[in-house]
Amino acid sequence: MSTNLTAPVAESTGHKHKPKPPRMKLTYPKVLLIIAGALILLSLLRVITGANNLTESGQYTAALNAAVPIGLAGLGGLWAERSGVINIGLEGMMMLGAFSAGAVGWEHGPWAAALAGIVGGALGGLLHALATVTFGVDHIISGVAINIMALGMTQFLAKLWFGAEGSAAAAAGGNDKQSPPMPDMPTFTVPGLSDWLYSIEQHHWFLVSDVAGICGSLVSNVSWLTVLTAVLFVLTFFVLWRSSFGLRLRSCGEGPIAAESLGVNVYRYKYAAVVASGALAGLGGAFLAIYVHIYQDGQTGGRGYIGLATMIFGNWRPGGVAMGAGLFGFMDALQLRGGGPTVHALLLLLAVLLVGLAVWKLRTGYRTQAVISLVCAVLLAVWYLTTTTVALEIVSVAPYITTLLVLALAAQRLRPPKAIGKIYRRGQGK
Repeated sequence: MSTNLTAPVAESTGHKHKPKPPRMKLTYPKVLLIIAGALILLSLLRVITGANNLTESGQYTAALNAAVPIGLAGLGGLWAERSGVINIGLEGMMMLGAFSAGAVGWEHGPWAAALAGIVGGALGGLLHALATVTFGVDHIISGVAINIMALGMTQFLAKLWFGAEGSAAAAAGGNDKQSPPMPDMPTFTVPGLSDWLYSIEQHHWFLVSDVAGICGSLVSNVSWLTVLTAVLFVLTFFVLWRSSFGLRLRSCGEGPIAAESLGVNVYRYKYAAVVASGALAGLGGAFLAIYVHIYQDGQTGGRGYIGLATMIFGNWRPGGVAMGAGLFGFMDALQLRGGGPTVHALLLLLAVLLVGLAVWKLRTGYRTQAVISLVCAVLLAVWYLTTTTVALEIVSVAPYITTLLVLALAAQRLRPPKAIGKIYRRGQGK
């Protein structure tokens, strides 16, 4: 009598587990197809609903400006969490960056303001690294404490520096809630190409005008800080995934004990990552102050938390962070351009996407999720057909609703670093 020792345990117990479908790997051709499909959907939606704001250059210029601080915060979170340190303090580091930019920019200009924002955020990152890496404080507690401390510190210093009676800052237009105004940050426009794309956009041709409107936002009145942000995303990819430094840093987030056994100074890499995280978040805060020419109390408006959401949605990868920041920036820009009719048009798009999601979930065997998606699609379609616009109160919270929806849909494919949030002590593996 022979016994098959290699038989699956599930068969011996009478239970059969359904094999999981293989995960789709995104390649460049697939990404290009997704982008092309998204453009066609937007064009169709514009034609059907008449919501020209969907692909106007002004909408995407505003979206780009809204996406930059969110993307920088998400990129900062990526640096910290790839080293194994959770950075809930991104919001506070953005506050420090915005305040530092306002304190320096009104006297020394926007470039000095950007540098001051980097330094201010880096100091917040250094404090977070000191608490979590050196003293072993819980990462969440440290991050929340930095957010509270940054809020109180910036409000106190604003009264002391900007609102003091008889001070130069007060004479220049500062008060307890804001800094004096600073000069404009230089922008660039591609001559000829910008006007040509704008003229094509005005014809409202299917797809052609839509592509022209989106591309026009990339060559008209673009801030040099936006260009710097794009460069930082590319540099992050090459540093973290194409260099020995990045390999060692990511090893600290995956297995610090194994990294230490190979001679990696885990403390040093964690410190470097968290300080870089704070510097990037601080630059995001500085962008907010430079964009409106002043620092204002409450200027960050929760963008540090949304940046953290983009990092999670992006699966701890620069490309994913950039896509998430673009999505949230687009929704954020709707508030600035009276987006009630545009958000109303997006209800139809979301209903169609949910139908597609329901079909995909049904094919992969997730019937409950398919039914839920289909029910939500029907409700959205009814909402769209029975109304003509969306209340501005709903438009104002659209970025946060988008955050919840995207994280809910992306939750099943996330893969954080294995040692993230764990307290590490040198020599603990011996």
